[in-house]
Amino acid sequence: MIKRPVDIVVISDVHLGTVGCHALELLQYLNSIDPKIIILNGDFVDVWNFKKYYWPEAHMMVLRTLLTMMTNGTDIYYLTGNHDEVLRKVSSLQLGPLFIRDKLVLELNGEKVWIFHGDIFDITMKHSKWIAKIGSQGYEMLILLNRVINRLSVKMGKGKISLSKKIKESVKKAVKFIDDFETTAMEIAIDQSYQYVICGHIHQPKIRGFENEKGSVIYMNSGDWVENLTALEYNEGEWNMFKYREEDFVDRKRPEKLIRNKTKTEVTIK
Repeated sequence: MIKRPVDIVVISDVHLGTVGCHALELLQYLNSIDPKIIILNGDFVDVWNFKKYYWPEAHMMVLRTLLTMMTNGTDIYYLTGNHDEVLRKVSSLQLGPLFIRDKLVLELNGEKVWIFHGDIFDITMKHSKWIAKIGSQGYEMLILLNRVINRLSVKMGKGKISLSKKIKESVKKAVKFIDDFETTAMEIAIDQSYQYVICGHIHQPKIRGFENEKGSVIYMNSGDWVENLTALEYNEGEWNMFKYREEDFVDRKRPEKLIRNKTKTEVTIK
């Protein structure tokens, strides 16, 4: 297979070790690209919901694939999230091409990009972590139920649905939380003179611009590999949103370009 060259790939919320993780699809994606840098932006391994008896071979193959990529020259930055917060105890660790950090600032062609998971904006994480953990377990059960329903739906000739998406879209508080999350990230990024801010955490893939009286910024969220199966890609001076589709790995197409500025890529890591 001829691999597609990419300068930077941002992946978040894979949740390895849970039934909701789409490890096989992620493997197909990883085996289709040749990135210089991979940024795992939090919740890559789900320590909260990890069970000793559940670790499929596909989940191990994801780790092996990343190790092979590092051997072949790819730098990997593991940014900590809330589900893998135990790694925050070693968030300055470097093991060869593997870097563990809480956040990352890149300078791409003179523009600063601020990258972090985003759970610092979640009030349930700050004050009632046990509520967040209970909610996480409920979310995993909902994903499992959703898979059973979708199997039946496909057999009946109907399309797949996402129960969690429908719930999020129907609950006004959830919609407001997502909007507040994005607005907070963008306003802080402008205050800190960043041109881009990249988060994960809320499982909502998005690229959007924002402007206030102090300046402007582009907000990006890499989504997840539980529901949306998305990643951010930076190549030839452009940010793209990759969306996994099974048919693309039969006749793969280039992801739709979303942001301008084709120039030679110059990366500085701070």
